[in-house]
Amino acid sequence: MGAGAGSYEPQGRKVVAVEPSLTMIRQRDRDAAPVVRAAASALPFRDASFDAALAILTLHHWPDCERGLAELARAARRSVVILTHDSTADGFWLEEYFPELFRISRRIMPSLDDLRRTLGRIAVFDVPIPRDCSDGFQGAYWCRPEAYLDGERRRAISSFAKLTSAQLAAGLERLRSDLASGEWERRNGALRAREQLDLGYRLVVAESAWAHKGGSR
Repeated sequence: MGAGAGSYEPQGRKVVAVEPSLTMIRQRDRDAAPVVRAAASALPFRDASFDAALAILTLHHWPDCERGLAELARAARRSVVILTHDSTADGFWLEEYFPELFRISRRIMPSLDDLRRTLGRIAVFDVPIPRDCSDGFQGAYWCRPEAYLDGERRRAISSFAKLTSAQLAAGLERLRSDLASGEWERRNGALRAREQLDLGYRLVVAESAWAHKGGSR
């Protein structure tokens, strides 16, 4: 669900992608999985149609997350797997420069307790981010602060689009100044020796509604 252009779709599996945005659908490769244009809150599939449902860094985009999660659990025969961010996590230096970005995230990102209320018992696994992460999500450049000054890379991070132009400009100016003066290095330079860092990204695995009932229709 929220498959976008197809970057996160598993290989070697029979996959049906679901994406509500026609713009994103048009960016999919010709050999990508077949895609259905639909919203999470109203999946056009029968109960227990799939072995598993997968949603990666997308929950905060859903207008009705509770309904969407319930739909994933309905459509999956066995498991619901979600990569999300624990909004209670703190300590990421980027917040010093873009505090509003994190305030917005904490407001719109469903908590782990929210997921438990809808999905029932869940298993939660920490997902540390490697220093050379090749993806372009918000925390990918924790060891490469200069990357956040790159407009192309910021455009691939949806949360930056939620900032006002003034908030974005102020944060960029502070970051640019601190990098030039060595202040960022003084405060955060020790991170460059780390191989990975826990920024609050979590893999959540839940049994589907049908698995709880001991079978599927």
